[in-house]
Amino acid sequence: MRVSVLGLGYVGCVSAACLASLGHEVIGVDVNQAKVDLVNEGKAPVVEERIGELIAEVVGTGALRATGDVREAVMGSEVSLVCVGTPSEPNGSLCTTYLERVTEQIGAALAERGGRHTVVFRSTMLPGTCMNLLVPILEKYVGGTAGADFGVAVNPEFLREGTSVRDFFDPPKTVIGELDPASGDAVSALYDGLPGEVFRVPVPTAEAIKYADNAFHGLKIGFANELGAVCQALGVDSHQVMDVFLADRKLNISPAYLRPGFAFGGSCLPKDLRSLVYAAQRADVSVPILTHVLPSNSAHLQRAVDLVERTGKRRVGLFGLSFKPGTDDLRESPLVELAERLFGKGYDLKIYDANVSLSRLIGANREYIENRLPHLAQLLADSVDEVLEHAEVCLVGTGDPAVLAALPHGDGPVIVDLIRIPDAEARRAEPGYVGLAW
Repeated sequence: MRVSVLGLGYVGCVSAACLASLGHEVIGVDVNQAKVDLVNEGKAPVVEERIGELIAEVVGTGALRATGDVREAVMGSEVSLVCVGTPSEPNGSLCTTYLERVTEQIGAALAERGGRHTVVFRSTMLPGTCMNLLVPILEKYVGGTAGADFGVAVNPEFLREGTSVRDFFDPPKTVIGELDPASGDAVSALYDGLPGEVFRVPVPTAEAIKYADNAFHGLKIGFANELGAVCQALGVDSHQVMDVFLADRKLNISPAYLRPGFAFGGSCLPKDLRSLVYAAQRADVSVPILTHVLPSNSAHLQRAVDLVERTGKRRVGLFGLSFKPGTDDLRESPLVELAERLFGKGYDLKIYDANVSLSRLIGANREYIENRLPHLAQLLADSVDEVLEHAEVCLVGTGDPAVLAALPHGDGPVIVDLIRIPDAEARRAEPGYVGLAW
């Protein structure tokens, strides 16, 4: 394919050279003439493993050349990869100045060019940037409709500086946010033959995936460093701890706990987080990530309360009470906390949990509920139907098949889904359904 790559920084330079090595005819574009000259001389404008040899090779074969003229590059290509920078503004917001400028230039060139051309945004940008900002710019300058008169896609990169060439040829995944199938096909063809799973998703999903990756990477580094500081203060070998931690591929290094749902609770996680943070404080070790895990959890629980408040209705049904399905353990259950907050705000509350019976609660379990929700006896219902007959708003915090089967569709109570029930995707089109974080 004939490809133009706009922006010859780390991402653009590596993308241009690697695409050229795959057999595409690539034109690199940059406003910095020094970068353009270096590429045309077969030299890399960035310092990166293997990139110097690769650029020398593909420039030598004529597969890659560079120019400062956006119009020339767009007119001579079928696909344009936008790789310009999106730095932070002083207030932390995303700077889209370079994106907007190059999009205007591409649009003006496409107005002259004619024929199908696909604009692929590889720059990191927040969800909504492409559809709400960049597509309208293109449509204005082209005088046509995206998806019909020209293609648009978002193709985030997952290249690490220092190993970016290696990462290009052996990607963890390829993500294609496509406005229409033809746009997705054009991007897919660029990477034909490369390993890794390919995900073709809506444009905003592709934009968000890059942020999910980077936020988690930062969180992992911060977590490891904070834990290391606590271990050091307590006289423990942090690397030995993490070696054992990393060996657990069932819960620790796995998909476990990484699906948006309701708040966590139970007799272990809250207690142990408090103890660890307290130990850090006593050792005079600052652990802002660990310190804010429980407040973050509480804020997520509050989102459920806020959703109920927004309905303006007062009769509420809660399905589920124990902290984990299939048990009657109420200790530090987030559903107990939710019930407590709603009851404290004066909501008329009915609760059903097939595993919870006040007469069967004993020991610390009973003591906990008597302290936190002493009115539980008058709130518990004997059946799903009793709750449904009472409620104007139903909070679903359990996957109990009897509960899920009884939930009405269409007219009826507002369904506030705390766990993403199995038919959540279908229910999202119903006016009475609200998902907690989806």
